[in-house]
Amino acid sequence: MKNDKLLVAVAGGVILLDQLTKAVVQASLFPGESVTVIPGFFNLTYVRNPGAAFGLLASKNPAVVLPFFIVITLVVIAGIIYYYRKADPAERVHRWGLSLVLGGAVGNLIDRVRLQEVVDFLDFYAGDIHFPPIIPWPAFNIADTAITTGLGLLILDMILRGNARKTTEEKA
Repeated sequence: MKNDKLLVAVAGGVILLDQLTKAVVQASLFPGESVTVIPGFFNLTYVRNPGAAFGLLASKNPAVVLPFFIVITLVVIAGIIYYYRKADPAERVHRWGLSLVLGGAVGNLIDRVRLQEVVDFLDFYAGDIHFPPIIPWPAFNIADTAITTGLGLLILDMILRGNARKTTEEKA
């Protein structure tokens, strides 16, 4: 439990910030309403997403999709906790990545259980082009940002470990 301080602090912080920002958006905007924050670059746009990333499965039967997302999220949460506890405390990048993904997963799970969909509101763009321009880019939230950042850290950790392993093998 002593080694879980980072997990609890980071995931808890993400969950708190995610739910707080979603509550402010829900109290301040109507679904579909958009407020320009930085003209030509950033809006707060209140969207409710019944699907996964990029609206994946949003048009499918909610009676099937909602339980599916809840079960998958619970499995992911269990996996994250398992791998976090197995990780060496010195594996900081790995542990931060897992903590961010956990916080984001729980933040969006709270929405799914409470609202049957996820509240999104961060909308970045340049003129008529949303980021990245090669795919439709919907609004997202703090939980999504934490998940993406956490996954990026986990990928970086794998690359760094792979390079370290190659260097060790080359010296042998």
